[in-house]
Amino acid sequence: MAKETGKLDRVILEARQNAEQRAKGYRERALKLFPWVCGRCARTFDHKNLQLLEVHHKNHNHDDNPPDGSNWELLCTYCHENEHAKLRDFMGRTDTSHTESAATHNPFAHLKDMLNKKT
Repeated sequence: MAKETGKLDRVILEARQNAEQRAKGYRERALKLFPWVCGRCARTFDHKNLQLLEVHHKNHNHDDNPPDGSNWELLCTYCHENEHAKLRDFMGRTDTSHTESAATHNPFAHLKDMLNKKT
């Protein structure tokens, strides 16, 4: 069992390294192609805060990286997160197994009684 776990760990590590390498490649190309400005909020970036500028795939396929950058746009980390949140909202929530229970505590339940006691 330990042998299988070690092999699985190596496969996962290799997959993560490949994904990081691929991301690094298209990020570097995008930063050379486009001005360092968020495509949504127009915030400008320099070398000090460049880590906050991310590459967004317009068609949401991270493997679609044309050399001309036509599937990319640079977004600040906040606008990028908002873009993905909009997509999740548009697609709807499919996870219905986790439903939160309604609140049962009523903080104003005895407010009238407390106010009447003051007078």
